[in-house]
Amino acid sequence: QVQLVESGGGLVQAGGSLRLSCAASGRTFGNYVMGWFRQAPGKEREFVAAINWSGSSTYYADSVKGRFGLSRSNAKNTVYLQMNSLKPEDTAVYYCAATGGVIIYTVAARYNYWGQGTRVTVSS
Repeated sequence: QVQLVESGGGLVQAGGSLRLSCAASGRTFGNYVMGWFRQAPGKEREFVAAINWSGSSTYYADSVKGRFGLSRSNAKNTVYLQMNSLKPEDTAVYYCAATGGVIIYTVAARYNYWGQGTRVTVSS
């Protein structure tokens, strides 16, 4: 069982930056692929980025590639999403998710554990 708690959301102007954190409980954090998804009002939840268990491999949605960076600290049971050059279309609730194994999935249904979400609002 893994419990996830996101933090770091807030209001930022376009072009600004935010860093989201996702703290996980449990002693086997290093066994999980960690992903970030987001859901804007009236839209479906969409994949943002994911990182493998060691942090050696990451994958990003085209919409955030080059602007967002994902990293993890297994010693701190935490994954970080650095968001730069934010745009109004990045406005959404951001969710952290975890799944076992070694494959990086971009489909939400493949993730077993979810946080409660943190809201990011980017003003123009």
